[in-house]
Amino acid sequence: MREMKKSLKAFLTLRHQQQQQQHSSPNLPQQHPQPPINMEYRKYFLILAVGSTFSVVLFFLTTLSSPDAGLFSFLSPSSTSSSSSSIFVESKLKISSSSLSSTPRIAYLISGSIGDGDMLKRTLMALYHPNNQYVVHLDLEAPSTERLGVRRYVEGHPVFRAVGNVRMITRANLVTYRGPTMVANTLHAAAILLREGGEWDWFINLSASDYPLVRQDGINSRFADPFEPSAADEGVRGIRGDIHFISWDNPPKQHPHYLTLRDMSAMVDSNAPFARKFHPDDPVLDKIDAELLFRKPRMLAPGGWCAGQSINGSDPCSIVGNATLLKPGHGAVRLQRLMELLLSKENFRPRQCK
Repeated sequence: MREMKKSLKAFLTLRHQQQQQQHSSPNLPQQHPQPPINMEYRKYFLILAVGSTFSVVLFFLTTLSSPDAGLFSFLSPSSTSSSSSSIFVESKLKISSSSLSSTPRIAYLISGSIGDGDMLKRTLMALYHPNNQYVVHLDLEAPSTERLGVRRYVEGHPVFRAVGNVRMITRANLVTYRGPTMVANTLHAAAILLREGGEWDWFINLSASDYPLVRQDGINSRFADPFEPSAADEGVRGIRGDIHFISWDNPPKQHPHYLTLRDMSAMVDSNAPFARKFHPDDPVLDKIDAELLFRKPRMLAPGGWCAGQSINGSDPCSIVGNATLLKPGHGAVRLQRLMELLLSKENFRPRQCK
């Protein structure tokens, strides 16, 4: 910044001297600038251009990493507000990495569009675990009232507020779901998680139309030691295998059809930890809550971390206990079968990402 000021001052001084020379000899024909002066102009312009570009890039990266900033919020005057005044992390409970070394931490992005606000909140409640990290986002297609409703829900939930592991991208991004904007939105969420989400081991990208078929204790337990280190260390290798149950039309069209009660058996038999997609408040969601997640209406999905009691309809998960205590259940067994299938000799090599 100091070099930019010096260059700007020198440029203005040179320009002022040239104007004085022109005013002192008004009757003389205008002379073309000498080549040395042109070289000086180019030097100062080059320094200014490089310095300005570097400053804009730094400002963009700083803005992009804030949950209150959109992908292009550096063009908005309101983006100059301090990013330190986050309304979602009033009192963070930092959990030491040493105590969680054997318990994996999953970072989730849950995205939605117009009309997905209620379903996004339901998916978040079914996925929640105090050991994980969450970023939620409603794109620009959603009306401001819907985004405000999700924002108030996130900041007002007592568990989310106490643990401080749920964040919302309050300045909505434009997501077309066919172009690079979807990738940009995912990178935006990943930047927030890397900057503010502490340490985490796995990243899972979901939409508001997704719903878990396995409790978080089951998913976390299977991700603790899912495969041999020589086969596929996290972040080193990958396989092309979807962990969602999706029912496509035959012949397949662009979008899957909505799942109903008729698909319940197929979802369970698939051993997948997630399914897509559902109508909001479809009865099949209530069946999944009751039989697979053991989640009661308007409550968090229970796990080993829940330290409260179910008295007079109270949520036992309203009190956070030991976040490293896992009670996997039958869902973890189904997920283990899927992992063994995907990582078997018959499937791993042919599906391995090159």
